[in-house]
Amino acid sequence: MLRKTPSFWHAPHDPRGLLLAPLGWLWCALARRRLRAYRDGRRVAERLSVPVIVVGNITVGGSGKTPLTQWLAVRLQEAGWRPAILSRGYGARAGVRKADAPRIVSATDTPDQVGDEPLLLKRRLGDLDVIVHPSRAMAGRLAVERGANVLLLDDGLQHLQLARDIEIAVLDGARGVGNGRCLPAGPLREPFRRLDEVDAVVVRGGADAGQWGMRLTPGDAVRLIDGACRPLADFVGEPCDAIAGIGHPERFFDMLSGLGLRVHGQAFPDHHAFSASDLKPFAHRPLLMTEKDAVKCLPHARPNHWFVPVEAELDTGFAEFILSRLERFRDGQTPA
Repeated sequence: MLRKTPSFWHAPHDPRGLLLAPLGWLWCALARRRLRAYRDGRRVAERLSVPVIVVGNITVGGSGKTPLTQWLAVRLQEAGWRPAILSRGYGARAGVRKADAPRIVSATDTPDQVGDEPLLLKRRLGDLDVIVHPSRAMAGRLAVERGANVLLLDDGLQHLQLARDIEIAVLDGARGVGNGRCLPAGPLREPFRRLDEVDAVVVRGGADAGQWGMRLTPGDAVRLIDGACRPLADFVGEPCDAIAGIGHPERFFDMLSGLGLRVHGQAFPDHHAFSASDLKPFAHRPLLMTEKDAVKCLPHARPNHWFVPVEAELDTGFAEFILSRLERFRDGQTPA
């Protein structure tokens, strides 16, 4: 697991990135070769009987995929669809293995069993199925058996074994694509031109022409131990601690500072499994964390521990854009 984003990934002329550039070219070439193999039929993706929407990115680290997946699930339900979410279960330390059957996430599961993001989505979306398994095709077959008529593949742009009908790539507008190089020389999982091949590019922050903008709006802070809510404005003027075990922790700290809060932020690795000892130093001042981290911190929570939920807001017209592409499947037509 990547513990810290290398600083040279965002510095085009850093000698370390230049030294690793040949490995980055090789990574890019192999990624393109694999994609072409599926497109020209040398490798065959499994086609399910319902449309599949992929939400992913071309860079390592967080960009807002999970909030967008949640937003899409709600919009699809409002439009009369029966979506299910498929996830690898990244961050789970038990119970998500290739040899196992797909696991239907329950709100009472733990992050160790199903992963932090699938558990967050299940607790947010209630009765909607969230299913985890390394093979999203296996998870998808189970979802269809249980009544889903559209599938949302969370963080699946590079999971080519399952055929897809709509591809959505998400970018962090503040960080972009870094130095523009592929791993390990830079943050790219695939070459930048992959963005020209997806159905939609959603940018967290300001979007350019031909892209869709997304903003994450914070809600009231929620106390972990009892669910009590408190406006973030109430924390202004009070020294606070903040923790974040997400792809780009600074985004969370900057959001709080931008709202006028005085926070001392401590970053943890993405998907960090928080322990009681991690939280022991934060016993007195208000401690603010992300909702993703809260699902792992709940067993160790104290009365001064709060999480800050965020809601995705998409540019006007994005829901209609996605729903219009799904209309050809409304009458049960098999995806082409």
